[in-house]
Amino acid sequence: AETIAQALDLKIEFDPLWMERDNGEFSGLTATEVRQNFQHPSFVTPYDPVGMVGEGDWALFLRAGQALHNLLKREPARYLIVSHGGLLNQFMHAVIGVAPQANNAGTRFRFNNTAFAQLIYYPHQHRWAIDRLNDHMHWQEAAG
Repeated sequence: AETIAQALDLKIEFDPLWMERDNGEFSGLTATEVRQNFQHPSFVTPYDPVGMVGEGDWALFLRAGQALHNLLKREPARYLIVSHGGLLNQFMHAVIGVAPQANNAGTRFRFNNTAFAQLIYYPHQHRWAIDRLNDHMHWQEAAG
């Protein structure tokens, strides 16, 4: 966020609602370490915690919904949100009105590292336009 703000000459606001998911006992571990060192149930509901004590999908969805609600209470303007893929995924679920599903089924939104989405909200119609999703054209520009 700080690198982007500096490059675009923007002021940063920190809001804990936009923080990365609490991964509980998985925090700081690689995906391989999690697979090797923990038992994984064959069926997981959205209400189950991640890493035994962390935020499950439902808790993350509720936090993302609160972040969306707070954003919509602000003055209409252009906002740049910098966060992590898990939270942004649940934010997109809140935007389109789709709750998380069991066993990670249903809709998923992909956010590669540093990729972004561009959404436009029309408040008088309560209509969203997802203009861009997982846009990482800046990778090609940086490599070119």
